[in-house]
Amino acid sequence: MKWSEFFTSSIGKKFIMSLTGIFLISFLVVHVGVNACIWANDGGETFNLASHFMGTTVVIRILEVGLFAGLILHTVQGLALEVQNRGRRRNGYAVNLGNRGSKWYSRSMGLLGTLLLFFLVIHLANFWVPSRFGELPTVEINGKQVANQYAEIVRVFQNPLVDVLYIIGCASLLYHLLHGFQSAFRTLGVPNGRYMRIIHIAGYSFAVIVSVAFAMMPVSVYLDWVG
Repeated sequence: MKWSEFFTSSIGKKFIMSLTGIFLISFLVVHVGVNACIWANDGGETFNLASHFMGTTVVIRILEVGLFAGLILHTVQGLALEVQNRGRRRNGYAVNLGNRGSKWYSRSMGLLGTLLLFFLVIHLANFWVPSRFGELPTVEINGKQVANQYAEIVRVFQNPLVDVLYIIGCASLLYHLLHGFQSAFRTLGVPNGRYMRIIHIAGYSFAVIVSVAFAMMPVSVYLDWVG
């Protein structure tokens, strides 16, 4: 099989989905770590410094381009696989096994991915676009002026409708990760048995911790748990 044929085959698409998925998972680790700085309860100083570092460091900005490329490739391949799988299931199954065959979220990755895409658009519009192309107010920290992104977070999350949308997005992320984390490693050839059991536990823990941490941001701001 030629390389061009491999990357357009079902196996090739799943392989690309796995690689880009793991790359995006590594980004989530960094992102949730920066976001956790809001709980330092220092008026946003730690969070603003971390955000300033992420937004002004050359290496991080270069990786940001790779992040968007990986995200687009992951989305396109995911949609292609969903269309392909729906075509194969057009006639349905003789017996509907339901959760006995697989978990509902494993069968709903297309829907969960679409919800996450809508959530991402809202998230980028609320935070990334203003930080890159807008004029956020600045605050002086350690003798230098940095964008006061903490104030922007507080402003955005005072809207209960936005908070609800974020929580729904985080719920979609949770179930997307519950399947996607272990599926990525299985596709890349990790054998069943002890290693997959470890990955299953790690993936479940990661999905819960990251998703809950993201969801607690709007909740904490709205309930004035941070300040």
